[in-house]
Amino acid sequence: QVQLVESGGGLVQAGGSLRLSCVASTRTFIRSTMGWFRRAPGKEREFVAAASWSGGSTYYADSVKGRFTISRDNAKNTVYLQMNSLKPEDAAVYYCAAAPGLVGVSRSPLDFDSWGQGTQVTVSS
Repeated sequence: QVQLVESGGGLVQAGGSLRLSCVASTRTFIRSTMGWFRRAPGKEREFVAAASWSGGSTYYADSVKGRFTISRDNAKNTVYLQMNSLKPEDAAVYYCAAAPGLVGVSRSPLDFDSWGQGTQVTVSS
């Protein structure tokens, strides 16, 4: 499995921006589809975004499309989630996840076998 460490969470006002980062421990990263998921209090984990190993294919949840951007820097073993126009309903713990060897992108957490510890995002209204 790939060890993943997220950072970049914090408190932001509605309408603001944050950029989350997730660093992977191994070069397996460069052949992994990477995803971001989130879990708000009292809610189930939900898919946010995913990027193929090359970054050429990306996939977003409808709720974040046009506001969030997933990108990756394979030279740095890092995937990013740029979050703009944040809303109170975006508040959650955000997790990055890796799916080594997956072709393309997926929104199913079952396809991802490595998970970070999460980073908290709080959005004040």
